[in-house]
Amino acid sequence: METVTITMKNAPALYLEADNVSPDAFAGKTAAQIAELSVHEGNTTSTLGKYFEVIGNAGATAADTKIVVKGDVKKVKYLGFKMTAGELVIEGNTDLYVGAWMTGGKILAKGNIEAFAATAMKGGELIVEGNAGNYLGAAYRGDWRGMSGGKILVKGNAGSDIGMYMTGGEIVVNGNIDVHALTHAEGGKLVVKGNAKSKVGGQMVDGNIFILGTIDLMMPGFKYVDTVEQEVAGVKAKFAHFIGDMGERHKKKKGQVIYGNLYTRV
Repeated sequence: METVTITMKNAPALYLEADNVSPDAFAGKTAAQIAELSVHEGNTTSTLGKYFEVIGNAGATAADTKIVVKGDVKKVKYLGFKMTAGELVIEGNTDLYVGAWMTGGKILAKGNIEAFAATAMKGGELIVEGNAGNYLGAAYRGDWRGMSGGKILVKGNAGSDIGMYMTGGEIVVNGNIDVHALTHAEGGKLVVKGNAKSKVGGQMVDGNIFILGTIDLMMPGFKYVDTVEQEVAGVKAKFAHFIGDMGERHKKKKGQVIYGNLYTRV
């Protein structure tokens, strides 16, 4: 695997849309060609090389390419946009849409990431060593297609509305989450090792939520079923099992109604 290192040299005054910073866009290119890829600051189109020093040539394919992003990129958006293969390492904090619409490959964010990371994710892996913002693994605004595959691990905390309209895949948050987790979900799995606020699983149709800490306020549409013992994300514990959201429409499979599952540690 060939490694391309890009280091911020001229921080943008406005926010920088850098959707070409992905193994797919870099593949088959020399450092000079990569520096000529387009980026957008406000309504101005420029080149990646205006803002970043580029060292190293990419591999022949996305799968053969690793990108390391260094420097102050807290005002840079869309890193790893529509990524299908390869690796991306972000060494500092960064802005919106990390790994949005990604279908494969691996992203490691060593700092914090802002909202809409892994929007409509279909595959691949996103690891966040810091905190993640709102709408992690969710649908794009106005859309009903959220995360459908892949894995997300957040080692810190995550914001509100994570997994909105989720249909598949897995999100694990080692810390706490804010309100509205897995709203409208029709599949997928969310594990929260810390605490959750209110509105967990609102209008949920299918899927599984595991809260190992506490929930400030349970949704009234969830019904207690039983207590079960499960091993989740390396933790074996007893959980109170609820089904819901009872106020939402639910599909049937072989004549049985399918509900979402919410598990809270006891």
